[in-house]
Amino acid sequence: MSDTTEPGGYFVANYPPFSKWTDAAVPAVLAAMDALPSHEPLGLYLHIPFCRKRCKFCYFRVYTDTSAADVERYSQALAREAEIAAAHRAIAGRPLRYVYFGGGTPSFLSVKQLERLVVGLHRSFGWSGPNDGGGAEEVTFECEPGTLSEPKVRALKSMGMTRISLGVENFDDAILEANGRAHLSAEIQRSWDWIKAAGFPSTNVDLIAGMVGETFESWQRTVARTLDLESDSVTIYQMELPFNTVFVHDAQETGESAPVADWQTKREWVNWAFDRFLERGYSISSGYTLVRDPSNVHFRYRDMLWAGADLLALGVASFGHLSGVHYQNATHWNDYLQAVEAGRLPVQRGLRPTSRELLIREIVLGLKRGVLDTGRLQLKFGIDPLVEWAAQWRGLAVDGCLEQIHPWPVLTRRGLLMVDSLLPRFFDEAGPEAIK
Repeated sequence: MSDTTEPGGYFVANYPPFSKWTDAAVPAVLAAMDALPSHEPLGLYLHIPFCRKRCKFCYFRVYTDTSAADVERYSQALAREAEIAAAHRAIAGRPLRYVYFGGGTPSFLSVKQLERLVVGLHRSFGWSGPNDGGGAEEVTFECEPGTLSEPKVRALKSMGMTRISLGVENFDDAILEANGRAHLSAEIQRSWDWIKAAGFPSTNVDLIAGMVGETFESWQRTVARTLDLESDSVTIYQMELPFNTVFVHDAQETGESAPVADWQTKREWVNWAFDRFLERGYSISSGYTLVRDPSNVHFRYRDMLWAGADLLALGVASFGHLSGVHYQNATHWNDYLQAVEAGRLPVQRGLRPTSRELLIREIVLGLKRGVLDTGRLQLKFGIDPLVEWAAQWRGLAVDGCLEQIHPWPVLTRRGLLMVDSLLPRFFDEAGPEAIK
């Protein structure tokens, strides 16, 4: 793997990779929806695809300059899709263990639109919060600072959001502008004051190391400002350049690549940041996340999903996982809306993995935590990962990426900081995306 940040995917979000998913699997997805439910926890993901601006590094399905009528139409379609999905046998009557409002920018919606959407979700799923005698243990809501107001923040609390994640990324206005972010640093502090005053059970701040224009000095300032916020958790991603981004498109047009820090530099910056947060009492929760109090601060969406939980996905281009079957919704606006408004599930493609592929998925996602419970996986799948992938574990140890193999693998800090580059070692070599 090149040390420079080249165009292409780095972050491992799933296994088998999305390139394996096809429309031929749609019948299998629909069959899973109508089959008996699995015994896994059930969560809900809602994709809100609107943004004030498209970040130059963003590869998600998002829309800018959308009319108010289209935003309203989409928010109503989400509630309608929830109603359609909740009527299926694999979903009906099951409690939601976790809910995640992602994007895009969920906080782009107005308070009235969000309130109507949440009412619709309650009607479809009987969703209740942890303070209502059960139900969803966590309801995460992503925010962009410039889309918040004090009344909207208070409304999010009253709607039952338990975990607010603020997309800060950086505190340097020149860096924010160079990377296409819609907000500036003054909006970060103002919105954070509202969030803290509202008293959410859990708060998170997102940062990105190695953005265009970043220097070690500017990174140090961003980390210092983030420490002052005293959020319950901090998520730090390392800047990458997926193909369908403005940065990569511009590079193809001009022949000049975006000046993103190389991987070694980014890892050194994140390592430095980890040390600063550890000094303040935080603990490392994954290759990207630190938490202030591990006994009270949890990330149910991440932990359940990485351990094989079901995830019902709502919204255009959203990704779901039900009864061991992967699927993605229609990836274009009209296709999605027309299906939902006609009363149909908007599934576009999917994949029914083998049991071995589901095991590999839980290995590679679980390793992102830095510690892998191989005993749980052996009980679940009937295969001992320590034996089946003995050569891979030995190789990681030789490369200085493992502290121990037995009784369960534990990554070193070096391994944790480069974890996504290590995961393809566990992929089956049948496909071209398996890195040798």
